[in-house]
Amino acid sequence: MFAPELAGLDRGRIRDWYNGYNWRGPEKVYNPYDVLRLFRRREFQAWWFETGTPAYLVETLVERGVPSVALDGMVSTDELLSTFDVEHMATEALLFQTGYLTIQGTEQEDGHTYHRLGYPNREVRQSLNENLLDRLTGSPSRRVDNSRRLRRLLRAADVAGLQELFHAVFAGIPYEWHTRNEMARFEGWYASVFYSYLAASGLEVTVEDSSSGGRLDMAVRCDGRVYLFEFKVVEQAGAGAALAQLRERGYADRYRGSGEPIHLVGVEFSRESRNVVAFETAPA
Repeated sequence: MFAPELAGLDRGRIRDWYNGYNWRGPEKVYNPYDVLRLFRRREFQAWWFETGTPAYLVETLVERGVPSVALDGMVSTDELLSTFDVEHMATEALLFQTGYLTIQGTEQEDGHTYHRLGYPNREVRQSLNENLLDRLTGSPSRRVDNSRRLRRLLRAADVAGLQELFHAVFAGIPYEWHTRNEMARFEGWYASVFYSYLAASGLEVTVEDSSSGGRLDMAVRCDGRVYLFEFKVVEQAGAGAALAQLRERGYADRYRGSGEPIHLVGVEFSRESRNVVAFETAPA
């Protein structure tokens, strides 16, 4: 039906940006607003997301202490997803009903139906994390430059540059932000800043990837390279623990079949300094 409008547009890119909504059926649904704007403007942008800044949603996630790394992979039930009481709505239902998460898979267990939720497409994943990142770091003006530099460093496998970049990111977060935000006390907050930067840059990021050795914190693919990240707070684990865990549990094994270079990266934080204190790397 849209053959004339589709001429000159990459259909795979359209799927990546705007497809992905699902309500337990076999077919995924495109965001119609995005598709029509794309046909008119001939540009890939976050058209639907830009119709309104989700300030209430972002504030709610921060107030509830929901780390961004936990959003892609939430599990919920029909009962929770159908809640309409805004004052007492579960985070999963709020994100599902507003279109920021969709159903990725459904399982039956002991008479209950469980839905695994995730981002529907690149537009939502990238744009929501941009907004969360601005709120997490309190530094919107530097986000764009940092995201561009992040991609260049990953392409070049410049791990020393990555450490320098993220050390500057955490150093730039005002002290007052830490003291009034409960999330900043936990390991998940540090990982969320990492995740949101990577997701906001449009990179392919997988969190809590399960294998026989356990759950990998984060896997990132960028231009033919694979980066496997493990995060630790050094007051809890001790120096070198993050990289050691990556090696000991064999997290790289399931990625070897791709033939891509694999980089193990152990990142350690200190609550005292509120920053990265170790950034160790090794080939897989």
